[in-house]
Amino acid sequence: MTPTLARPEKANQVNRRVSEAPVRRTRTFARPLQYLALLGYVVFLGFPLLFLLSTSLKTPRQLQSGDASFIPDSLTWSNFSGAITKANLVQAAGNSLYVAALTTVIVTLLSLPAAYALARFRTRLRGLATGWILLSQVFPFILIVIPVFLVLKQIGLVNNPLGLVLVYTVWCMPFALWMLRGYVAAIPVELEEAGAIDGAGKLRVLRSIVLPLLAPGLVATSLFTFISSWNEFFFALVLIQDPGLQTLPLTLARFVGAEGQVQLGQLAAASLLATVPSLVFFLFIQRRLTSGLMSGAVKG
Repeated sequence: MTPTLARPEKANQVNRRVSEAPVRRTRTFARPLQYLALLGYVVFLGFPLLFLLSTSLKTPRQLQSGDASFIPDSLTWSNFSGAITKANLVQAAGNSLYVAALTTVIVTLLSLPAAYALARFRTRLRGLATGWILLSQVFPFILIVIPVFLVLKQIGLVNNPLGLVLVYTVWCMPFALWMLRGYVAAIPVELEEAGAIDGAGKLRVLRSIVLPLLAPGLVATSLFTFISSWNEFFFALVLIQDPGLQTLPLTLARFVGAEGQVQLGQLAAASLLATVPSLVFFLFIQRRLTSGLMSGAVKG
């Protein structure tokens, strides 16, 4: 009986090899294409930064000559020193960092409980809140900037960084709330019920189960709020007049003269330096973007 049983086993092995051969060939051809597509995407994202770096290292003579070569003829660091000293770039970066960081903290703390309530509690206010979130994204800024300016002027927050923080908080809150609501809704309710069955209170369930699973959502919300507040220009232009309180976008606008003449080298250097805090903030929190996907889940 042993030889009789061996034949079906050999036949199964041959069939398995034949069925796996097309899959291996597909993977062999697909893997280089995936790496090629990934490389093209990285080049597409990194080209603006490389272009800024190339422009900031060119001499004024090369920039004025209209030379379109990507590699500078001779390297110069004068554009960086001029951008830092003449435009007071360090102070402007400090103002932007203060406004963006404070806005991020306030938006995250306020949107977290509100998003949980919208995702879990079915009340009459849920529909009104959802409608307010969607409706707030329809109005253009130009329609509300004058009322916002008049209100902030009455309470003494014009030409004050706290006024920008208040405006940015109201501006970023709807989208951040909508993002977190989706993350909360994606968490199975059974996990909270299992924690309650084990004797954990509501606060313990939120702290030990829900909050770790919301880590990617909190990171994404914080990143969106920080970058939006860091790059905002329109409200800062209207509400801030003191040069010592201006943020980075307003400072970058100084490199464009009244007659349209642009200090291209210094503008490229200042723009490149202005992107560094955003990149550092992203590198600091990107590890936490996926670390909390399954932490806190019930095992067994």
